[in-house]
Amino acid sequence: MRVFSTQLKSARCGYGAAVIVAGGSGVRFGGDKMTALLGGVPVLARTLLAFQGSDMIDEIVVVARRDRLQAVTDLCREYGVTKAAQVVAGGDTRAASCYAGVTAVSQRAELIAIHDGARPLVTEEVIREAMWLAHKHTAAVPAVPVRDAIKRAEDGVVADTPPRAQLFAVQTPQCFQADIIRAALTNAVQNLPDATDDSMAVEAIGGKIFLSQGSEENIKITTPLDLALAEAIIARRETQCE
Repeated sequence: MRVFSTQLKSARCGYGAAVIVAGGSGVRFGGDKMTALLGGVPVLARTLLAFQGSDMIDEIVVVARRDRLQAVTDLCREYGVTKAAQVVAGGDTRAASCYAGVTAVSQRAELIAIHDGARPLVTEEVIREAMWLAHKHTAAVPAVPVRDAIKRAEDGVVADTPPRAQLFAVQTPQCFQADIIRAALTNAVQNLPDATDDSMAVEAIGGKIFLSQGSEENIKITTPLDLALAEAIIARRETQCE
């Protein structure tokens, strides 16, 4: 992975916007994970506050279910997310939802970070690293090395074992120069509706994706077990700050 110097990363790199995708159904969680309390604060509020506190981000657009637009707007107001410019309705696919969010971002934006609303433990360091790498190289995604052996299977039978040293688990925020991600998502909505990863849309139009430093703590809340793990991470962080 490429890691920029502390001095370089301490500077800004243009007008930055964040699109927070928070329109999932929560089926695997068993309810609305965005409103689940994490350390007494809703998951989505923690996510939004991470970007509110980042000096790399000037504007936030939240993508939510149509029936949750007012509730999310109220959440932003309650928790002082003053950078939240708009709350917009998502689409039927991730690509469509991200397209709706990116389309709503101000034309002033030079860089756009797309982040899962269910990743509330993202740090300023992870955001800054990905934004700077996108600034320098068009597109960047935070990632961590895969620790387990991975098997590729066909019909339940192992076909091969990819070299683990070449495998990375990618996270969000996935950061892009604004014109690139707008073009990529326009294409994805029409030709790649099943894309589950925003960088896939950029790859589909020939873009090169760079890996920035992710974090093992930057987990996505998908099941109740993830929420319990996130609580433990928060408790450890608070202990370290004492």
